Amino acid sequence: MRKGRPIKSEIRQNVVEILHFVKKAYGYEIYKIYTAIFPKVTLRSIYYHLKKGTELGEFEVNKIEKEKGEYSWGGEAEKIYYALGPNAKPTSNDRVREFVESKQKQ
Repeated sequence: MRKGRPIKSEIRQNVVEILHFVKKAYGYEIYKIYTAIFPKVTLRSIYYHLKKGTELGEFEVNKIEKEKGEYSWGGEAEKIYYALGPNAKPTSNDRVREFVESKQKQ
């Protein structure tokens, strides 16, 4: 038996489901969708799983944009957009599909 944490994660699988329907999104956008559908999770946890999923090939960086604005940390924010990677295995979760479809109609 392998030592350490198991590779499989329910949170990461839920993020896979979200990206399966929205195609690409940045971390905070994924967090907002996640908390609307699934049990409460921290933003930090979402970013951890995006990083880990990228290492495992479940996600890939689609693009990186720098956005100007007035933020508490300065005048620029970096948005890293993620998409599904080759190792992602979405199961077409109905809750996620219904939520994304209802948001697209608005």
